[in-house]
Amino acid sequence: MPDPMSRRTALAGLGALGAALLAGCSGGSPGPAGGTLLPASDSGTGTAASDPPSPTPSPTPDVTVTTVTGPVTVPGGATRVVTLDTAELDSAMTLGITPVGAAKAPLDAGLPDYWPASRLAQVAVVGDIGAAPDAARIAATRPQLILSNQTRDGGHDGTLRALAPTVLTPTTGYPWKDGFQLHAAALDRREQAAAVTGAYARHIDQATRAINGAGAGGKRISIVRFVEGEAPTIRLYGRQSFIGTVLADLGLGRPDSQNADRPDTGITPDQLAQADGDYLFHATYGDPVRSGAAAVLASTAWQGLGAVRAHRAFPVDDQLWFQGIGYTGANLLVAELQRALGA
Repeated sequence: MPDPMSRRTALAGLGALGAALLAGCSGGSPGPAGGTLLPASDSGTGTAASDPPSPTPSPTPDVTVTTVTGPVTVPGGATRVVTLDTAELDSAMTLGITPVGAAKAPLDAGLPDYWPASRLAQVAVVGDIGAAPDAARIAATRPQLILSNQTRDGGHDGTLRALAPTVLTPTTGYPWKDGFQLHAAALDRREQAAAVTGAYARHIDQATRAINGAGAGGKRISIVRFVEGEAPTIRLYGRQSFIGTVLADLGLGRPDSQNADRPDTGITPDQLAQADGDYLFHATYGDPVRSGAAAVLASTAWQGLGAVRAHRAFPVDDQLWFQGIGYTGANLLVAELQRALGA
């Protein structure tokens, strides 16, 4: 699997592509640290007497988006955004907006580290994903828009709307492409979103051809996750998950136990044979001991899996593979999969 340096290199390349796409769509230039796209401006210190006075910029019209909870009106061109789940964070960052605040996964020390530290340093952590919102911490960021989903914050809608216009997608994970389009509409960045999705489609096409050319097309890919608090249960991920959609985009196969229209299913260590595949990728959320990962990975049953014996079982970054729900996360996943499959 890619080492940290190769991921930083890949992210830098994707970031450069994203910046070019966003600048090309906006007709402006990359903005300040918050990622705002601003029109190009004169760098002089004054205006010549013969020059007409600069017109006062017209305010950006408000944007109204349709959500499952009804229409929500958002200030046009909102840049002071708070994201309360990882898909929302990926959408905003991919579209060039560094949120002023974001919620982190409860068992993680910080926000997903597939993003550059220089950008994450600008984001105030306002609480944990799925927890009751910390209204004081969110209000301190002076948000213009809050992005989340009903799965995490459906019961907190009233609290959030009192702080700023709040746009909720129905859920997270599997319908992440639909969620991205709603986020782009709320952020008034539909044109940039079209560039992002077009670039992803081209990346998928290139990677699929490379994987097929390496003879790995159609290989059965097993996705395994150990989660603190769920041991001895082990999660196997199905087609209706973020990682499941990326594998489907690449035309890769799944083991029978995961080739189903569901987000995931739980097995116990005595059912570990169901986790086997031609390639196996596994991650741990939380503590390796309390999640059961340490014991399972040291077990005879794990060592007997075909993918393990063939040296095709790879530990992967949980924050990217399971929390990196969005186009930047997906592009990085495609790059890691392509390398692991020898393409």
